[in-house]
Amino acid sequence: MDHDDVRRWVDAYERAWREAGTAGLADLFSEDATYRASPWQEPPIAGLAAIAEFWEAEREGPDEEFTMASELLALDGVTAVVRTQVEYGGSAPQKWRDLWILGFAPDGRCRAFEEWPFAPGQPDGH
Repeated sequence: MDHDDVRRWVDAYERAWREAGTAGLADLFSEDATYRASPWQEPPIAGLAAIAEFWEAEREGPDEEFTMASELLALDGVTAVVRTQVEYGGSAPQKWRDLWILGFAPDGRCRAFEEWPFAPGQPDGH
């Protein structure tokens, strides 16, 4: 994986989130991928079908109002760390800043996704 590969993957992730249905997930995640919506999630969501089910439950659909910005922070072989900032509009605006730890398979699809989500006002342990 190189910087451009990771950038293309993140862009495709955002496009897939904005599309109706989950058909695009097969291009993003390997069949046996794991997905953690938080670093503490045990067990992780496992397998493409389970990830698709999770996505459908978590998002509002293709008309969901949000902006997303991202920055690749680190890349070591097939492991990348990406910082994202997502701002949801609509009747219940929300802001999130996330770190994504991405492990890629040889074919460029993600085999391990781990998200560290943080929202303003979220307890920080202090």
